[in-house]
Amino acid sequence: MGRAMRKSIISLIILCSWAAAAPAATTEDLAEGTPDRYVVVPGDTLWGIAGRFLKSPWKWSELWKMNQEQIRSPHRIYPGDVLVLDKSAEEMRLKLLRTETVKLSPQVRAAPRAPAPVPTIPTADIEPFLSKPLVIAQDQLANAPRIVRTQENRVALGAGNVAYVQGVTKEKGDYWQLFRTGSALVDPVTQETLGYEAVFLGEAKVLRFGAISTIEIVKSPLEIYTGDYLLPAPREISFASYVPHAPGKKVDARIIGVYGSLYEAGPTSIVTLNQGAHDGVEAGHVLAIYRNLNASTNQLRESSLWGRTGFIYSEKNPKTNYVNEPLSTRGSPNYGRIGPFGAQYKDDKTNLPSAVLPDERYGLLMVFRVFDRASYALVMNADRPVNVLDFATNP
Repeated sequence: MGRAMRKSIISLIILCSWAAAAPAATTEDLAEGTPDRYVVVPGDTLWGIAGRFLKSPWKWSELWKMNQEQIRSPHRIYPGDVLVLDKSAEEMRLKLLRTETVKLSPQVRAAPRAPAPVPTIPTADIEPFLSKPLVIAQDQLANAPRIVRTQENRVALGAGNVAYVQGVTKEKGDYWQLFRTGSALVDPVTQETLGYEAVFLGEAKVLRFGAISTIEIVKSPLEIYTGDYLLPAPREISFASYVPHAPGKKVDARIIGVYGSLYEAGPTSIVTLNQGAHDGVEAGHVLAIYRNLNASTNQLRESSLWGRTGFIYSEKNPKTNYVNEPLSTRGSPNYGRIGPFGAQYKDDKTNLPSAVLPDERYGLLMVFRVFDRASYALVMNADRPVNVLDFATNP
């Protein structure tokens, strides 16, 4: 037997072994009150439907018996489709019953517009983030068109104002988006700069092309200034179709930003992760959010908690870092080692043993857009505020 033939057989055995070992949903995975069948209605999302059948929605692909290619490009589900949970086989499986109804009339034959497929997660929460770059390389805007002057020398521009731009070309379209370079995305572990935030400023339409083109601002969530950059607007927004699923390999990411320059987030908020396609992260990955209970609770603060005159403000170091300092013993009946009636223990100097607490899981997020070294995720649920520097790893 030739060497090539032996390699092929070994590869086939490994592949078959992997397929045989693929996980399958069991009765323990089913949510309480799981229906035997469910009719999809407008407004449903794949995440919401998965939650009707499973305790862990990211196991949806296991219930469908999907392979990796189907996860990335699944069969679409439409309103009116019927999902049936088949428990008769050795392994449970979800099946799709698609019914098509055509209404006829003696005078009129109606041909309704084809319904849109059910999205994976609410499109209203992520649509603004699908049509913008969001993460750019350090020199990506270096040669981009820029506003060189404003009409009537205005300092700040908004919707309805006119500006003059150098560098736009007609072949790239009439509609453009405006940006400026934002904060650096720094990996908290390696201190490596992963990219820069692209701050979306608004949208503009070209009124006249030329060496210096004239544009009109048609949308402006933020003020626009001379020197801001333009990039061609995408011709259409693509809502990628994917299935929520757990990563196939270990993911150990950190939350390095919350949209809006906040330090805390909640459900339906957008967060930035310090890992992307380079690290094996892909759209549809569901990650659990963990908090390190041993870390300082105020490690990101750059100023005093109560302002310039806060209780630990230092004039020598206005960016004082917070630390968790132990509380001193109080001589009050309301304070003691065993609650409000522990006054008799107020002079107890016994040192409590130090303990390293385990990381605490408190929520889930789903990755919906991936760049090379960073990615954006939607917080699906959380029972406490989501903090920058919290962990995101396999569920």
